[in-house]
Amino acid sequence: MSTDPVATPAARRFGVRATLAFIALLIAAVPFGAIVLLLREKVGWLRRLDVGAAQHLHNFDESHPAFVTVMRAITNSGAPRVWIVVLGLLTLWLLVRRMYRLAIFVPVTGLGSSLLNDTIKTLVGRTRPVLENPIATATGKSFPSGHTQSAIVGYGILVLIFLPVIAARWRRWVIALAMLMVLLVGFSRIALGVHYVSDVVGGLLIGGAWLMAQTAAFSAWRRDSKLPPVDPERGLEPEGARRLKGG
Repeated sequence: MSTDPVATPAARRFGVRATLAFIALLIAAVPFGAIVLLLREKVGWLRRLDVGAAQHLHNFDESHPAFVTVMRAITNSGAPRVWIVVLGLLTLWLLVRRMYRLAIFVPVTGLGSSLLNDTIKTLVGRTRPVLENPIATATGKSFPSGHTQSAIVGYGILVLIFLPVIAARWRRWVIALAMLMVLLVGFSRIALGVHYVSDVVGGLLIGGAWLMAQTAAFSAWRRDSKLPPVDPERGLEPEGARRLKGG
């Protein structure tokens, strides 16, 4: 009988749980997006926040080219296409290490997040900020921010996978650095005038919820495979630390 975890009933159940998580988050996210749009149109404080932040940062951009250069570098580092390459290489590396559960978790979580973002953008249909003499442009709809959602999911995946090989005293610093990078990517999208504040907040909420849902599904898969559930403070597969190190 095959012992390949990819072919086990537990792995198939993980796929079902991942799909159900996608559907549940989509159902929850579309009304959330509609509420954001309604608030933007009807509630003055949110509109003032979104439009005011976009215009204020745009005015700052026009007189600070070095700031714009830094923001472009940060936003490019967090582009969804960059994460596709990073997570694709990570998946191949995990397959070489024979860490098959993680090699399934990475693309399911990464690609699922991208599909979720595209679907919500299409259904919500929010237009991007319109600024005079924009310093940056972007295609597609605005809510939620794809860069921000990709960043929180991508950095979250990296942290959860590599925590087992990070010394305990450094783990909080690594998590803090990952959170800082996520926030910087989100801020760069606002600073460059291609997203509103609420777009970035939406990306953080939806991406964080998706990551937690997939972690929960992965934890259930471990229990199905007679392994302890996931302890986020120790990473997804703490018993695989030697393989992660190359041992």
